[in-house]
Amino acid sequence: MSLTSLRPNIDHWSERVDMAATFRWTARLNMHEAVANHFSLAVNDDGTQFLMNPNQVHFARIRASDLLLLDANDPNVMEQPGAPDPTAWGLHGSIHRHCPHARCVMHVHSIFATVLASLADSSLPPIDQNTATFYNRYVLDEEFGGLAFESEGERCAGMLSDPKKKVMIMGNHGVLVIGSDPADTFNRLYYFERAAETYIRALQTGRPLRVLSDEIAEKTALELDDYPDQAEAHLREIKAILDAEESDYAT
Repeated sequence: MSLTSLRPNIDHWSERVDMAATFRWTARLNMHEAVANHFSLAVNDDGTQFLMNPNQVHFARIRASDLLLLDANDPNVMEQPGAPDPTAWGLHGSIHRHCPHARCVMHVHSIFATVLASLADSSLPPIDQNTATFYNRYVLDEEFGGLAFESEGERCAGMLSDPKKKVMIMGNHGVLVIGSDPADTFNRLYYFERAAETYIRALQTGRPLRVLSDEIAEKTALELDDYPDQAEAHLREIKAILDAEESDYAT
């Protein structure tokens, strides 16, 4: 029997298992950074109550039962035992407080996304199918203000008001991706890192880029927006591998 079917008496168990799988897989892909990155998932209707990884725990060790359940409107969160990382609270708390469409939020300092975010021009041109996925679907933050404590988190949340813009390229920082659930958001995060890698490696050749027309880039992005069940299948397969090789994630 799969451990994912053994439900402990903890609220939001299926959501916890899905989130734990994304932490473990992010570590396998080396898209994490020590214990510094954070994922969160809203679990109530207005998005203000959310699950998030505990403070200073490596992604490769996170279990479903480890996730914190936090309230973005609780002013005493940081005074409680087991408080989250203050930058995670500042960034994710602000987004869940102000952006109810951002049900799931994933923020990493993955290598290629961070290289892109460090360029003077951090835009992502549509040079292939993966880069075209994000055509007109990201915001570019060029006002990095230091660590993402609450004021910086509030500023970033203010840039995510358009539900169509599901990626924030955080200049001089990394990338933040939002979505409807863990499968949708992780799939987007995965493909953004792939897209950034393709672009950075293309730049490294020093040769001219073949950039898609605006019309074809938008057509491709729309087709991928509506591509059936890809994100769900991606997470399902990740969980199947973890069930066979690393099943404590679902405990």
